[in-house]
Amino acid sequence: MRTKLPPTLSLDISLLKPGMRLAVGLSGGADSVALTRTLHERSSELGLALHVAHLHHGLRGAEADGDLEFARGLAAELGLPFHEARVDVAAEAVKAGETVEETARRLRYGWFRQLMASGEVEAVATAHTRDDQAETVLAKFLRGAWTEGLSGIHPVVKFAEGRILRPLLATTRNEIEAYLKALGQSWREDSSNRHLTFTRNRIRHELLPLLESWNPQLREHMAQMAELARDEEAWWQAEVARVAPQILLQGRPVRGGGRAADEGLALEVARLGQLAPALQRRLLRFAAEELGAAIDYLATEALRSLALFGKAGQRRELAQGLRAERTHRELRLVVLPVGTTEANAAAEYSTTIPGEVTGFGVRLRVEIDASGVVGQTAKLRNWMAGDRVQLRHSSGPRKVKEVLERLRVTGSGRELWPVLEVDGQIVWMQGVDVEPMAGMRIVAIDDPSSN
Repeated sequence: MRTKLPPTLSLDISLLKPGMRLAVGLSGGADSVALTRTLHERSSELGLALHVAHLHHGLRGAEADGDLEFARGLAAELGLPFHEARVDVAAEAVKAGETVEETARRLRYGWFRQLMASGEVEAVATAHTRDDQAETVLAKFLRGAWTEGLSGIHPVVKFAEGRILRPLLATTRNEIEAYLKALGQSWREDSSNRHLTFTRNRIRHELLPLLESWNPQLREHMAQMAELARDEEAWWQAEVARVAPQILLQGRPVRGGGRAADEGLALEVARLGQLAPALQRRLLRFAAEELGAAIDYLATEALRSLALFGKAGQRRELAQGLRAERTHRELRLVVLPVGTTEANAAAEYSTTIPGEVTGFGVRLRVEIDASGVVGQTAKLRNWMAGDRVQLRHSSGPRKVKEVLERLRVTGSGRELWPVLEVDGQIVWMQGVDVEPMAGMRIVAIDDPSSN
């Protein structure tokens, strides 16, 4: 009788090289256990010096302690060097104003980099799968990502200290569980993976299964989209690097020729207008990034409109302190220090409802559908610590601070971000869709983020 061979996993060995000192990030979950086992089985064939690394996040109490003991035990069973560390994700998340998910990822990769910097390993392998890829691409699409965001999880992430490798991106969770069951290998279940308060879990347990009822091949298609987007992004980076020196100018022009050195950048609008819209957007975003600002689609389109159709003397005040000014021949960009923008952190503008209010570079009209709010005051002001906003289609109010983090708003733009308040409730916030207040409608007459 022929012995049935256990299933094998699709491992991208092109990421590995003989002699590599490689640590596997072992959480104890099925994916990381499978990666550890398959790399161990093939370490002699591939010439790998394999290590195991486990980070205790300080969450889930005794359950997390059990994960650590499991990881330590598996490493000992396989005869592999074991590295461990502890962090307090919850406390750090509060301190940094981040979500627990964001902080956990930042601390985890920070520790991986420390491990590589120590010289004990030169790379770390993580067990991201094709299912993780699909979830990531879908999550970024829902947040309004650019093409690079749709590239999802990259097979390789390079840091100064070393590389993070993802050799299981072509493998599915079903294949992983079948592999482990055939080996008789147990794994740990993270109870937080079932909590629907986390966006990724809602995507995993609710949204993806619903979408797969329409297209059973959705995960595969998402993975293919990510690969296409990565290749597209690599081409665009090279193209922008080629074209940018022809369009971007440092400083401002001076009489008699030449340019005065300052911290700004300028784009020649005539030459910009001759380019395809896709390249125009890339160059505008590149220029903003050179100044330390990350602009979204709405801000990019506002800049493009100002460059192509604006008149000399027109300005735009955008997030993160980015100011755009149109001259006869150029679009000038500069990031202003806190306190020098048109907005003032202490300013407040108000109107009686119904009415219009102007300030911080925006003009809003407050309209009514009922008589309940007539005569009340609408206040346009900067957000303050403790403010909460109810986003449309959201399960509950969110801290404005967290919303700005997700919008990637930093610097002076973060400090001067406007909201409209009525009777203690935020009814409008720049850049997001707020759940409307009964009997009221907010119309943005002039708002850079809505152009």
